[in-house]
Amino acid sequence: MSLKLPQAPNSGLFKQGYSSFSNADGAIIRNVEAVREIASILLTSMGPSGRNKIIVNKLGKKFITNDAATMLNELEIVHPVVKILIQASKQQEFEMGDNTNLVIILAGEFLNVAEKLLTLGLNVSEIIQGFNLANKFVMKTLDELVVEKVESFETDLLKAVKPVIAAKQYGVEDTIAKLVVDAVKLVMKNGSFNVDNIRVVKVMGASLSQSQVVKGMVFPREPEGTIKNTSKSKVVVFTNPIDISTTETKGTVLLHNAQEMLDFTKGEEQQLDQLCKEIHDSGVRVVVAGSSVGELALHYLNKYGILVLRVPSKFDLRRICQVCGATPLPRLGAPTPDEMGEIDIIETKEIGGDRVTIFRQDESSSRTATIVVRGATQNNLDDIERAIDDGVNSIKGLIKDNRLLPGAGAVEIELMKRITAYGESTPGLLQLAIKSFAKAFEVIPRVLAETSGHDSSEILSKLHAAHATDAGLTAGIDIDSGEVSDTGVLDILSTKKSAIDLAVDATNTILSIDQIIMAKRAGGPVMPQQPRPGNWDQDD
Repeated sequence: MSLKLPQAPNSGLFKQGYSSFSNADGAIIRNVEAVREIASILLTSMGPSGRNKIIVNKLGKKFITNDAATMLNELEIVHPVVKILIQASKQQEFEMGDNTNLVIILAGEFLNVAEKLLTLGLNVSEIIQGFNLANKFVMKTLDELVVEKVESFETDLLKAVKPVIAAKQYGVEDTIAKLVVDAVKLVMKNGSFNVDNIRVVKVMGASLSQSQVVKGMVFPREPEGTIKNTSKSKVVVFTNPIDISTTETKGTVLLHNAQEMLDFTKGEEQQLDQLCKEIHDSGVRVVVAGSSVGELALHYLNKYGILVLRVPSKFDLRRICQVCGATPLPRLGAPTPDEMGEIDIIETKEIGGDRVTIFRQDESSSRTATIVVRGATQNNLDDIERAIDDGVNSIKGLIKDNRLLPGAGAVEIELMKRITAYGESTPGLLQLAIKSFAKAFEVIPRVLAETSGHDSSEILSKLHAAHATDAGLTAGIDIDSGEVSDTGVLDILSTKKSAIDLAVDATNTILSIDQIIMAKRAGGPVMPQQPRPGNWDQDD
């Protein structure tokens, strides 16, 4: 009688190198632990007093930020379940531009309470059903908790934007919020605007208080030639180098005398002169180059009084084409009337010792504004740019839905109270899932209290006491004094709704996974970090 050897599960089913984790191996619990790990990294970065993280990516670039979207982009996460959560967070960033951290933290807390329910013996389908019921109730309840509306985009924008900026740049939120609101007012038309029409240019030096909003596009370089300013001019955009094209082959030229040497490049010079004259005769007075500009070409363009600006960024070229109404040309030559654009004013200014070029459209329907940000370090400027981006996107969300909720942890405590009461009235085991769902919202005020250096237990008890009556709806945490009061902080309803909805969807998706099957990663052998003696491919 032969001895039967035990075999690994699915050993004959997949190719060699596959790994499988089933529910029997505790797959759900492992998934929860992985999500808990990423949530704990981002937890301390939440709120106005959130801590910064230093992230050094694989290219050695350093990021100092408390912005969850940036951290998740730069961290190389390989766990497939955590990637689901990151996709939900990126969707929040794409749609709303803010509260990406809230998605991760809430999903992590929902999974924490789900883990406890699983150990109590509840089925996954019961937990998901309970969470979905609670989420529907939350969406309905949030509409009832609205305390204010942005009635006028001229006067009321600041109160909605300041809390969004304060979460990233606490202490300077007044300055940044004013810059954002001023820029939005310049580009807004009939209650709508394009987010891409607001750009940020970072100029090192001075302080944030010296930042300014400029109507038009600002490029941190000056024109190439001697012409620096122009107005009411035709514009042509070239994506190719502005120079005489040369053949790739090499040749030898025999020159017998000085005259032959003088005549050698005369044909090329005449050809380039003719090209520049054709561009001038077509009415063009501004040339924007996406590539290099030759010295000889620059000489002839100066001769005909044409302003030349080199813009190496293809994104900036695209914006110039959008602002001026020009068509980017891949060939050098005179443009047709349809291919030309028009600009009202181009001027060169000095900002903090740096020369910048400003493209301004005063009467065009394509409005643009640029926020020129000043600061001491590049990392600080990058972080301010991210805060501005969040502020602009939040205003875009306000245009769709102008309702505001009480902030500073007030709405989360109120939701917790109301969901718990709803759970009490729900029969069966679903009651456990709904009440646990409510408990998860307590993480937000707790983190706000902890990061600001106050006793979270004491503040939570004060919050619960304040929200016991209807009059305490707006009671939140004052992070400076540690008191519970009406702070005047407001959250945007649409952003909050989207974050909670995405967190619940991601949680339910992760809970419904009972097996992970992973293929062996593609690619050859990894090169050794330390050099070996002899050839690297030699087998020892």
